[in-house]
Formats: sequence, C-alpha cells, structure tokens
Amino acid sequence: MENKLHPKVILVLLTIFLSTSHSTELQSSHTHTLLRIKRLLNFPSVLSSWNSNTDFCNTDSKASQTVVCYGEAITQLHIVGETTKPQQILPKNFSIDSFFTTLLRIPSLKVLTLVSLGLWGPLPGKIGSLSSLEIVNMSSNFLYGKIPQELPLLSNLQALILDNNMFEGHLPDWLDSFPSLTVLNLKQNLFNGSLPDSLSSLTNMRVLSLSRNRFTGSVPDLSRLINLQVLELDDNGFGPNFPRIGNKLVTCVLRNNKFRSSLPDNMSSYYQLERFDISENAFVGPFQLELFSLPTITYLNISSNKLSGMLFENLSCNSVLEAVDLSSNLLTGKLPKCLVSHSNDRTVLYGGNCLEETKQNQHEQAFCHTEAIAVGIVAERKKRKGVSKTVLSLAIVGGIFGGLALFALIFTIMIRRGNGKSMMMNSQTKLISENAASGYTSKLISDARYVPKTMKFGTVGLPPYRAFSLEEIMEATNNFDTTSFMGEGSQGQMNRGQLKEGSLVAIRSVKLTKSCRTRDFMQHIEMISKFRHQHLVSVLGHCFEHYLDDSNVRRIFIVFEYVPNGSLKTWISDRHYRKSLTWNQRIEAAIGVAKGIQFLHTEIVPGVYSNNIKITDVLLDQNFVAKISGYNMPLLSNMGKVGQGNPSSIFKSPSLKQNVKSEDKSDIYDFGVILMELILGRTIKLRNVDTLKDLLQSSITEDDEARRSIIDPSIRNACLDQSLKTMMEICVRCLVKEVEERPSIEDVLWNLQFASQVQDAWRGDSLSSDGSPISPLPCRRANFH
Repeated sequence: MENKLHPKVILVLLTIFLSTSHSTELQSSHTHTLLRIKRLLNFPSVLSSWNSNTDFCNTDSKASQTVVCYGEAITQLHIVGETTKPQQILPKNFSIDSFFTTLLRIPSLKVLTLVSLGLWGPLPGKIGSLSSLEIVNMSSNFLYGKIPQELPLLSNLQALILDNNMFEGHLPDWLDSFPSLTVLNLKQNLFNGSLPDSLSSLTNMRVLSLSRNRFTGSVPDLSRLINLQVLELDDNGFGPNFPRIGNKLVTCVLRNNKFRSSLPDNMSSYYQLERFDISENAFVGPFQLELFSLPTITYLNISSNKLSGMLFENLSCNSVLEAVDLSSNLLTGKLPKCLVSHSNDRTVLYGGNCLEETKQNQHEQAFCHTEAIAVGIVAERKKRKGVSKTVLSLAIVGGIFGGLALFALIFTIMIRRGNGKSMMMNSQTKLISENAASGYTSKLISDARYVPKTMKFGTVGLPPYRAFSLEEIMEATNNFDTTSFMGEGSQGQMNRGQLKEGSLVAIRSVKLTKSCRTRDFMQHIEMISKFRHQHLVSVLGHCFEHYLDDSNVRRIFIVFEYVPNGSLKTWISDRHYRKSLTWNQRIEAAIGVAKGIQFLHTEIVPGVYSNNIKITDVLLDQNFVAKISGYNMPLLSNMGKVGQGNPSSIFKSPSLKQNVKSEDKSDIYDFGVILMELILGRTIKLRNVDTLKDLLQSSITEDDEARRSIIDPSIRNACLDQSLKTMMEICVRCLVKEVEERPSIEDVLWNLQFASQVQDAWRGDSLSSDGSPISPLPCRRANFH
C-alpha cells in the first residue's frame, strides 16, 4: 500500500520551504545593498572583510563596522573610518544622493552611524524617508549646506550628531518636531544666527553641544529641560545674560562668548555639577563661594572675567576638585587653604587678582576696587532715600567753579586761535608725514607693481635698531607683571610692554641653559637687525641680562614692534570674533604673507628658510596689513640647546646653509595651508590638509556654484569666480607632495596679484592713482613653471 503524507505534514514542509526561500531572498537583498554601500564608499579598509559570502546578520561586532539585525531586518548600521590617519575625502564622482538612494533599500534602519568616511555634499532630503531612524551620527565628514527641511519626518529621532562638518545657516525652528530628542551635537560647523525658541520644548534633552560655531544672541530659556546634563556653548557669540538652565547639569561650558551679566544666585543648588567653565567672558558681580564645595565639582574655571568678592582661608572645598582657575578677575582676600593643601594633586591658578598672595602676581587692592566700580559692581551698602544738604551744597559750589573754569578755557582758546594757525598747519603737515612713514595703506601694499623696491624693502618708519638696557625692559613690562603676559612657546616667553615714549612693544625673553659671553651672539645680533620689513613683525632691538659675578649672558630679550589687531586666524576662523575679513582683505593678507616670505628668502643673506609659518603667526596691524611674527630667527632657533661646546657653533641654524635646495618649498607648503584657511574660513588640522586639498582640486573643475558651496559663507557672494578659482589653484599647487613641483614664491606672488586685480576690476575700483583704468596683467595665471 502506497504511503501518503498527512496534509498537516505537507503544510509544515511548505511553510519551512517558503520561509527558507524568503530568508535566502532577503539575505541576498541585504548582501547586495551592503556591498553596493561598500563600493560607493570607495572600498574603505574598515569594510575589507565584507564580501558576497558574508552573513551580515550573524557576524561579530567591531568598533569600526557593525550590522545589527532584528529577525531578518537590518536595524543598525555602524561604519567608522580611520580616525588615526588623515581623513580622505571621497572622489569627485561620489554622489551623496545616490548613496542615500541605496540606504533607502534598508527602510528598517533605526541606527545609522557614518563617521570619518569622507562623505561630502549637502545632506539629501531623502534621509526623511528612513522614517524608522532613531539615532543619526554622521560626524567628521565634509557635509555642507543647510539641514534639510525633510528631517522632521524622522519623528522618532532621539540623537542627531553632525559635529565636525561644514553645515551652515540658522538652526531651524522646527526642532520641536522631535519630542524624543535627547542628544543634539552640532559642534564645529558654520551655523550662525540666534538659537530658535523651539529648543525650550525639548524636555527630554540630555546633551546639547553647539561649540565652535557662529551663534549669537541670547540663549533661549532652557529651564524646562529638566533632564539636561551636558551644555556646551563655548566659542560662539552668545550673550549677554547667563542662560536660564536647570540644576541637574553635570557639564556647563560657556567659555569664550560675550556674556557680561552676573552669575545666578542659585549656583549652590547645582549639586550634580562636575565641570564648570565660564572663562573668557565679561561676567560681573560677586563670585559664589559655594562653587568650591559642590559635592561633585572637579573642574572650575572662571578666569578672564570681572567677578568680584572676598575669599577666606577657612573656606571648604570638595576633595575631588582637580583644577581651579580664578585668574584675571577682581577677587580680594586670601586664597583658601583647602586649595593649597592639595596643590600636588590639583592645578590652582589665581594670578591677576588682588589676593594677599605673592607666588602668582597680584594687583594692588585699589585696582580691584576701581575696576569693580568701573563695571558697575559696588559693595553692598544701605541705600539712602534722600540727598544730604552737605552733598547738595558741594554740588552747587562745584557747579559754579566748573562754569568759571569752562569760561576761562573758552576765552584762552579764542585768544590763541589767531596766533596759532600757522603753527597748527605745520603740526598737521608733520603728523601726516609721520603717519605716512609708519604704515602704508592696504591697497598700496597689495599691488607690488606700484610700490618701488626701496619702499617695499625699507625700514617702514620704525626707529633705528638699538640695544635696550635691562632697566628699560623691566620698566616697560612692569617687572613682567602677569597682565603683560602674552604667551609662551618654543622660542621663549612673550610679554607686552610700553616704552617711555609711549610706544607699545612685544618682548620675547629667552633663558639660557648655560651662560655664554656677549661676543658669542654679536654676529647673530647683526643679522637680527636686518629683520625689518612691512610684512614682518620687525625687530627694534635687544637686551642682554648678565650674571652679577661675570659678563656671561643669563637671558636675552628681543624687542619687537607691537601689532594691535591680533592674529589673522582670529579674523578668519574664530566664529565669535568681530567681523570676518572680506575677500579683498583676505587676498591682501595673502599677498602680504607672500611678500614677507619673499623678503626672508631673497633679501636676507644668507636666506632664511623653513620658517614653519602658521596662520596664528600672521598678525594684522591697524591698517590690516599682514605681518609674519613666527619666522625662523637663527638666534632663537636652538637657544634651548646651549649647554656644551662652542656657543658660536651651536647657533648655526640649518636655515643658514648655502645649499638650501628645497627648504624654500617648505615655506610654500605652509603658505598653502594658510591660503586654505583663508578660502574655507575654518581652522585646518594638518591631518586634514590632503583631504581638503582634494576637495579644492575637484571643485576647480566644477561649476561656479560647486566652488562657492565649499568656501566660507561670509565671502560666498562677494568674490568673483575667476579670482576664487585662481586662489584655489595657487593653494592646490602649493600643497603638492612633490617638493620640486611646488611653485616659486615669485610665481605665487604674481598669481595672487592677478587674483587681486581681477577682483578689483569686477568691483569697479581698479583705477590707477590718476583715475585711469589699470590695464589687465598679461595672461600668466596659474603658470607655476
């Protein structure tokens, strides 16, 4: 008798067959999609293990790449590129739109992590179609443009992390579309404007990090964010009032903004606070002493404000407090013993106040009192409801004498006016002459064709080089008071000073590890005296500090001219800082730096190379003329190595060799990095230079809109495309790896002047001194051979 299968058995077998077939088909679909993602990402090394035989839903998780499945659906995709190597941008044929089209084939995604993969382009609105997304992390890429309007479609979004990209524009006001949002991290982008009030509605927010952008204005009321634990708003332009926040904060960083109010009275209720940094603002009023003893506080920084109040020796401090910086405020009294008792385990800074301490320089008591009054901080006292008769009488008498004095002054001026006309005319003429000698206009300096060589390489109106006495140095810096301190680097400490005649100077002091005689340095002093050029921070003189018992040199002081407008970096990439430079000003600054480098290479004998110039080494004077401050001064280059042998031989710098070969091209590379920062308007880390160079290279061959999309938004609509393209070409050529392929400084300078001239012609102000149009330069643009 023939055996027959029971109908139920057939049903079970059919179900198993169909489910296996479906699983195989689903797995095949997953494999195809993920392998396409690998191909679109240009086969990154972190995905080298992915192949057609990989069972993605059953592979071991790794920090760099993870696929998580629920059932047969992919719910999490984590891909993290190389973070220890310079980030490489994806090729110019990469399409972020196509990439997200591929991602849409995984509609079940809840977590998407794409970090340090070189992604570039505007974030497509297609991301809104991945409606299941809960966590999005696309940090450390090259994404730019505005946040897409379709993002609110991700109604389940809990974390949005887009830090270290190039996003711009205002933060959208539809943030309340994400009621479950707990993490918003937008650090180090180009966002600007004020924060939307919709932030106040995100009651589930735990982390709000908006550091290093260009935000301005008041911070919205965040007191309703009762779960907020991390608030990072540093390096923006927020102000003026301390933000309204809840008392459950663990980290509060408001450093380097424009706050100028007093601190809230309820600081003692911030019982979970561990890190509190409000430095580099203008906070006023009393400092809450309770901050020292908060139960979890480990880091406290209130430096560079105008906080007042009296400290006491018997104040209590939290034993886990690791770092305290109270410097540069208006504090009086005595430093608490609890801060000193654990000095080996913690850092405590308190200079620049009026404390009864001597280890770190303090002001006189009157200074803090006067400054406190100047900013409106007065000691609490009982207010009088009326004005006494004595005060009223004194006011009347003072008014009478003041009126008589004013009448006498007016009478004297009228008498002297007629007799003083000729003298005043002579005085004005002299003043104009002196000003013309001390600095040229930015326009004149930017165009080398109209500046004779004697002017370009002259002494730029500086006083003659001379030797200063030690007494002059000490008096100029007020015995090196902490308020004169400007910074310290490999070439010694820098202090600001003021000479007797009133001129400001910058004084670099270098301590010697072994004493040397004055004659050992004289050949170098002779060379230093030549460092005088309108595009160098010129040297005014020197001073030797000798040991008391002999003529050996203990310390050397180099006196430089003082440049008042700060570094070029602060006018380019510091988001909160003043007003960003225009495109014309950036070209002029680049031309100034190039002329300074040309002077070091050709006008100093032997030439000075390998100067390691960074954008922080370029300062701007009162006319926004660029001056190089960090050039390679032979006397200082190996100063710390003096310890044995003949001192004269030790000071022979490699930059002084006759056979310089390619040393000059290292300066060209450094100049290319500065150009890149001028174009992109952001701080460039060396590990990202090659990546961004490729981005500029690819944009040169694209259309005008593509080029403008990657540059600093503040100059995007103010530069002629031909000028921008020329600057990009110069930048890319300066950064090529093959040293011999880099252009000469003369070719760089010529092409910069071309970029300046076409920009001026576009603006309609390319006129010569007599008003006639300037003829265009011959067609030599980007000819770097």
